[in-house]
Amino acid sequence: MFYSQVIDDVFDDKVAHGLSRAAFERELARTTPALDKIRAWRADGTLPLLKLPSRRDDLDVLKPHVERFAKFEHVVVMGSGGSSMSGKTLVGLKDQGFGPAKGLPTLHFMDNVDPARFVEMTGRLPLDRTGFIPISKSGGTPETLMATFTVIAAIEAKLGKAAVAANMIAITEPTDNPLRRLMARYGATILDHDPKIGGRYTALSLVGALPGMIAGVDCAALREGAASVLDPALAAKDTKNLAPAMGAALSVGLAKEKGVNITVLMPYADRLETFAFWYRQIWAESLGKSGTGTTPIRAMGTIDQHSQVQLYLGGPADKLFTLVIGETGGQGTKLTPAMLAGDKALDYLANQTMGDLLKAEADAVAATLAKKGRPVRIMRIPTVDEKVMGALMMHYMLETMFAAELWGTDAFDQPEVEASKVLTRQYLSQRQKP
Repeated sequence: MFYSQVIDDVFDDKVAHGLSRAAFERELARTTPALDKIRAWRADGTLPLLKLPSRRDDLDVLKPHVERFAKFEHVVVMGSGGSSMSGKTLVGLKDQGFGPAKGLPTLHFMDNVDPARFVEMTGRLPLDRTGFIPISKSGGTPETLMATFTVIAAIEAKLGKAAVAANMIAITEPTDNPLRRLMARYGATILDHDPKIGGRYTALSLVGALPGMIAGVDCAALREGAASVLDPALAAKDTKNLAPAMGAALSVGLAKEKGVNITVLMPYADRLETFAFWYRQIWAESLGKSGTGTTPIRAMGTIDQHSQVQLYLGGPADKLFTLVIGETGGQGTKLTPAMLAGDKALDYLANQTMGDLLKAEADAVAATLAKKGRPVRIMRIPTVDEKVMGALMMHYMLETMFAAELWGTDAFDQPEVEASKVLTRQYLSQRQKP
């Protein structure tokens, strides 16, 4: 395992607002039938994402496209929701805001349709040295289509029609859809999006892998990390010791027994910043149906110790906290007594590193939350790399699936999101009328 889950400070015999062990055991027992479902989904092909951790052939197919786009100075990914968040999360492993690894392009994710940002992007980036990857599972996502048409217009105006095919790769399912027709009209490369893998579950597929590999992410290692969580789950006789099932039982049990309807994920690692947003989407969109689910909040340590933690400690006791804490002890420059120049107020920093400070703050916040009676789960990780990221992603995919089964909802649809899409089209159609 590339992480460990510590749940001691979630129960009411340790924290005032915790979950009773009886309720936890009751919900955990209900996850065993869900595990049987997950096994069946993998076996019969209903959920092909569960076969990705053991595959490598599809990554080999991507390599020529990765090599082609790695020659650009910039690569722009255009997608909404999981179509963008999957790749952005993986790229965050390699680019922490200071640019890409030497010799690789800078990746940008245009996941909104703010016209001002597109004007800035098409005006600033050298379009002849920029590759574009529009992604839409259905091929009809209006935001992705609007972004793609906008980029095509800019490319044609500056470089000519032939440059569209040279500078674009689209990802969409193999159906007759608007994005596929548009790309085919220009002769651009089109890669097939598996119709059975929903956008928020695509991180391990080509949707996440293509941008990730362009940025230098080892997606084989990513899948190895995912397999380290999935394979033991599929082989288990029951869910008594399965971390994802235990996590789901905690969330659902606390919601039912204690009215804990908010779940806070707080990583203490900047490379997990976008991962926390990825989690927020998969949990919210998969579970928030017919009155079920809990509201996911993304926080960052140590940043939010100076803002949100005040609410977490002094506000309503309606939250489950999950802190992701790395083994950062000893990392960074050690502050010698000479560097502190004899300032007694800084004695506590003597012979400490930045990694020591980060870990001490994380452990201190966890302990303070528990002392305040707040249920706290800790995910401890040895480092932040592809294997750990794959393990965390698979953990939360499975935890989401288990929670959906406990709440009796479908983890893979999003009816309310679809309703707003229909209304958006109606509003646009009405504007066209005299």
